[in-house]
Amino acid sequence: MVKKNLISVLITNYNKSRFLTKSLKYICNQDFKDYEIILYDDASSDDSIKIIKKFKKVKLIENKNKIKRSAPLNQIRGILEAFKISKGNIICLMDADDFFNKVKLKKINEVFNKNTNFKSVFDFPINKNNKFIFKKKKDTNSIWPTIFPTSCISVKRDFFKLFIKHLKKEEFNDLEIDARITIFSKFYCNNYNIIKTKLTTYNFDNLGITAKKNFFSKKWWFRRREAYQYMVYVLNKKKKNFTMSFDFLITLIMTFFLKTLL
Repeated sequence: MVKKNLISVLITNYNKSRFLTKSLKYICNQDFKDYEIILYDDASSDDSIKIIKKFKKVKLIENKNKIKRSAPLNQIRGILEAFKISKGNIICLMDADDFFNKVKLKKINEVFNKNTNFKSVFDFPINKNNKFIFKKKKDTNSIWPTIFPTSCISVKRDFFKLFIKHLKKEEFNDLEIDARITIFSKFYCNNYNIIKTKLTTYNFDNLGITAKKNFFSKKWWFRRREAYQYMVYVLNKKKKNFTMSFDFLITLIMTFFLKTLL
């Protein structure tokens, strides 16, 4: 049964033992007390399970058989399995190598209570030096919203259930859930809400969709193409037209070149 005032923190982990003790200490010592932690471990081969079991507040889902597919699809599978047993009306996603500020859940709860029309909230990631990693984009004609890391995403339960119906969980091998949720929030729900508050310390992924442009990375370009493809799918579901942009055209050309010649 869903509990109205409960927050569910859904964590996915694969071989992140070097971060786990710190990340779980942070999440287990929140100022906000009405929350649950559900952690899906995807057949880690390091000391992850041993560390996780030290934290009594954490509900562990232990997958012992690693499925051979892309990391983004494995992450999505883990989050969906954790969501199945969750009871919170607010869902906060978290990667095992990131850290929540001790006031994060309290702040997220306040934001949703104050803004009852909000379905999703994105907080700006900070680095280990307490500096914002990237800035909010100004309102321009750029088609892309700022894509926030997984650990910076909080959503209402009804939003997440709707998102799952349009997740395309077996497609787009290289497209992480953070990009999918951001795109879905912006283009399907028109409910894209940002709070520039220092709530999440993020371990930066230089190859992820949130990274800066990396013109020499094949993986970066293919992720970018899949992000466009998912966006087109979402727009079609809303019966909205997709306008070809120069950026999209360059992405198609680059991925064709990389696939053909490399």
